[in-house]
Amino acid sequence: MRHEASLNRPKAGNGTKQTHATDEHGRIVVVLQGGGALGAYQAGVYEALHEAGIEPDWMIGTSIGAINAALIAGNERDNRVPALREFWRRMAHKSIWHEWAAWPRFVQSASYLTTLTAGLPGFFVPNPLAFLGPHVRLGSDNAGFYSTAPLEKTLSELLDFSLISRNKPRLTVGAAHVRTSRMRYFDSRNEELSVKHILASGALPPAFPAVRIDGELYWDGGILSNTPAEAIFDDNPRVNSLVFAVHMWNPQGPEPETIWEVLHRQKDIQYSSRVATHIARQAQIHRLRHIIRELAALLPDEARRSTAVKELTTYGCLTRMHIVRLLWPGHDTEDHTKDVDFSPSGIRKRWAAGYEKTMRVIEGAPWTGTFDPIEGVYLHELIEEEQMEPAAGPMMVEARASLALDDAAARLQGGACSVSARDAATRAAHMK
Repeated sequence: MRHEASLNRPKAGNGTKQTHATDEHGRIVVVLQGGGALGAYQAGVYEALHEAGIEPDWMIGTSIGAINAALIAGNERDNRVPALREFWRRMAHKSIWHEWAAWPRFVQSASYLTTLTAGLPGFFVPNPLAFLGPHVRLGSDNAGFYSTAPLEKTLSELLDFSLISRNKPRLTVGAAHVRTSRMRYFDSRNEELSVKHILASGALPPAFPAVRIDGELYWDGGILSNTPAEAIFDDNPRVNSLVFAVHMWNPQGPEPETIWEVLHRQKDIQYSSRVATHIARQAQIHRLRHIIRELAALLPDEARRSTAVKELTTYGCLTRMHIVRLLWPGHDTEDHTKDVDFSPSGIRKRWAAGYEKTMRVIEGAPWTGTFDPIEGVYLHELIEEEQMEPAAGPMMVEARASLALDDAAARLQGGACSVSARDAATRAAHMK
């Protein structure tokens, strides 16, 4: 059963603080995908959260998501949006032809070619050693087409790592261990992070060389898991969480008819990282944890005192996780080069889209209301038609009075729905 509810657009920019994210929902977590130039969308999302008074307790990111997350965690609250603006100002190409709004495809192509040939100011520059040939041994630390020395300088100027060490918010960045192909999450709660950890999370091969940390080489975490949601699911101790998962790669799309469209669709599928399936699977696991907790309470006292039973009941919990998925909707002229479109117009467009969509979500506050207590994970999604739907995970939802139900939702008994774990997993599989 599917529930869709239209959201009213809020009046943004009036300085009014929202109070939809309360203590009852536990910690606030923001999860940011990798996606190059698409990361400007994430900056807009954070600006809306900040304006609404919703500040994260935990930032998690991969690649450009790690950079944006570090800019937020590495600045005082009032300086976070300015730091993001300065970073993206430095990333933007400065050529006048980037403002030719009447020729968006030309702008994208020009931005792509400029980035490939000249690099990006404040981010990366061509590595002259790469021109020696693909078989020349450059050393592991230099084996890349570009150098990210400019990015290291930019981050050092815009970040205060002493603030990151305070864990307000906590910062986690994902990177791929080169030798073992295992995902490694560097977490400010467990270790002191430096600019090297951020660079490692964004070291996408073969463009950028691996980064050495404690004697080991790391690449961009996006080549293993571009959506670092498992960092939340594996975290201990488990606590109630309201998670804003910001995604830039659409798992759904039309059938491609040209080679150009094939390249675009392939990239979206590859970097969307099957996140819906992972969340549906976690919904099943959390439901079982809740069931274990309920069943344990029914056991006789003598059985509960058993060492074996005590160990088994540790798998139970009563925590809830509301995941709000914020997907970059894209636009008609985008193609497979969109993640390299650092044109000023492209950056502005994505930033504005992230801000506007997040403000609509905050106004609707789908994480409030009445939910089946046996369930543990709820996924809420603002789909392209500007509708909110619980998209995966078994749940019982009472639509809030502030949401105007459309005709389809009205036919679903006022917006209440019950989805089995199996149905959730099946539906999520079709969403990939």
